[in-house]
Amino acid sequence: MFRMIYAGTVSLMVSVLAAPAFAEDADLAKQLSNPVASLISVPFQFNYDSGYGPDDGHKAVMNIQPVVPFSLNDDWNVISRTIVPVVWQSDIAGDSGSQFGLGDTLQSFFFSPKQPTAGGIIWGVGPAFLLPTATDELLGGEKWGLGPTAVLLKQEGHWTYGVLANHIWSVAGDHNRDDVSSTFLQPFLAYTTPTAWTFALNTESSYDWKHDDWSIPINFSVSKLTKFGEQPVSLQLGARYWAKAPDNGPNGWGVRAGITFLFPK
Repeated sequence: MFRMIYAGTVSLMVSVLAAPAFAEDADLAKQLSNPVASLISVPFQFNYDSGYGPDDGHKAVMNIQPVVPFSLNDDWNVISRTIVPVVWQSDIAGDSGSQFGLGDTLQSFFFSPKQPTAGGIIWGVGPAFLLPTATDELLGGEKWGLGPTAVLLKQEGHWTYGVLANHIWSVAGDHNRDDVSSTFLQPFLAYTTPTAWTFALNTESSYDWKHDDWSIPINFSVSKLTKFGEQPVSLQLGARYWAKAPDNGPNGWGVRAGITFLFPK
């Protein structure tokens, strides 16, 4: 009888201790669905796509995407979001061979209120900068660019939904390369479970105003927040379908995988 009471007590203690841990992990996972959360994170996102050009070219991209919030005062944060692509590609422009190196960097800053609005809306606006960091002419556009960016979202219960957008115009760079005027739209929907699983659906659509071309990949991913020792980490796996792409762009299905390191305060 003593053993039964002891075992039941231990089980109850474990359940009580585990509940806050699960809640904390779920909260961190949910913050990852918010592009302007006050949370330092360093995602490494891998994408693989095929079907480029007439020779069925391939491209693999590792996006390094650090997100760093800074407190401006009691009411406002500025969120720095950087995307640095490391690219390997083969025959994306016909028989163009293989290239490996850095692509162009996108740097965004969002000025965001620390508290949601009375209606629960979370938002941020600011500038975005295109930096010609590509190490090969086929890995980037060799143009400097800038424009506005904004995000609008709401988190209700387990759900997060909203949209992130920007528009970039080229302002300097190689005069022999095409000018840039591109709109990016990313509507997103995510559901986070109490055990820190997140199921996400989004599109990362872009419209090239200079060439009248849409690129519309539809992404579905599943991620799980866990810990390596004391380090919170989110692991992601997903697939995407190219609903629309330029004539020389990718087609069919692609793969996405990722790992994100979190540094909560």
